[in-house]
Amino acid sequence: MCTVIVHVPDDPAAATRLLAVRDEDPARAWDPLGAWWPEAHPGVVGVRDSRAGGAWLAADPDAGRLAVVLNRAEVSDIDPAELGSRGHVVLDAVAGTSPAQRPRVHGFNLVEVDAEGARVTMWDGQALRVQPLAPGIHMIAHDDVDDPATARIVAWRDVFSPPADGPQWWTPWLDALERTAELDPTDERAIVRDNRPYGYPTLSLLVTAASVSADGVDVVYGEFDEPGAWNRVELR
Repeated sequence: MCTVIVHVPDDPAAATRLLAVRDEDPARAWDPLGAWWPEAHPGVVGVRDSRAGGAWLAADPDAGRLAVVLNRAEVSDIDPAELGSRGHVVLDAVAGTSPAQRPRVHGFNLVEVDAEGARVTMWDGQALRVQPLAPGIHMIAHDDVDDPATARIVAWRDVFSPPADGPQWWTPWLDALERTAELDPTDERAIVRDNRPYGYPTLSLLVTAASVSADGVDVVYGEFDEPGAWNRVELR
C-alpha cells in the first residue's frame, strides 16, 4: 500500500518530479539505494528486495529512466506459487521493456518516468491498462491513478504543489508529508502508514524523491527511524 506523488510539468523539457513512500513488511529484508545489479543491469541504482533480487524502485541515470512498483488488489485464479517477483518488472522497465500482455506476477501499479513523460501500468491479474499522466500533480496508491475512492488521495493530493527548481526541490513535499503524518498511521487517510489493522503486515519504511529529465535521473533516499512512524528524514 505504498504511495507515489508525481508532478508532470507543462513544459516537456522540464523535469518530472516524484516522491515515493514505501510500505513493506519490516521483516522482509531490503537493501538501500545502491547499484546492486552491476552485471545484469550496469549503471542501474535502486532499492533492492534482498529475498527476490528485484527492485521496489530503480533508475538508470544515463538512460534517463525510473520505475517504481506499488502493490494492487487483484482478481486472479493463478496459483501464487507460479508467479514471479514484481521487482523484476521494475528492472525490466528501466531497461526499456515495459510490461505487456499478461505478466506472471501479482497485481501492481507500475509508475514509469522518462524524458518523454510519465505513465502508470495497472495490472489486476486479468487486464493490463496503461495511463499516460497529463501535466499536473498525480497520486497513486493501490487502486487507479488519482482514485477518488482512495481516502489518502482525496485528503492530500491538493496539498502537494508543483515543486520549484532548486537543489532540494523536495523540501516542500517533505513539509506536506509531515503534515499528513499528524494523522494516526492506522487512519485510512494516512500516507505514513501502519497497514496491520487492514490485514497487511506492512508499515511505511522509507522515502525517495527523484527528478527525471533529458539530463538524466537524480534519486535521493531516507529511512524512517521506526517503521510506520514519522520522523523528518534526510534525503541523500
